Amino acid sequence: MRKKNSTLNLEYPCPWIYKIIGTDQEAMRRAVHEIITDRCCSVTLSRSSETAKYHCLNVEVTVESESHRQIIYESLRSHQAIKIIL
Repeated sequence: MRKKNSTLNLEYPCPWIYKIIGTDQEAMRRAVHEIITDRCCSVTLSRSSETAKYHCLNVEVTVESESHRQIIYESLRSHQAIKIIL
């Protein structure tokens, strides 16, 4: 049975995309793979700043529940290689 989230009106499990921003693409990719170890995820470059100082990566993963989505968010947010997460 699928659960519904009343705030975002999501049905779990569902695909979710986190946008992460930082200065070192490879360090951000390593961080994602350190944090998301229990399932496959896709990490793709969204864009880089004009000077290539900052990079934005899309991290697409299937989340099982609201708490699972939040745990991944908090783990990404607290990693030193990631400056901003959306």
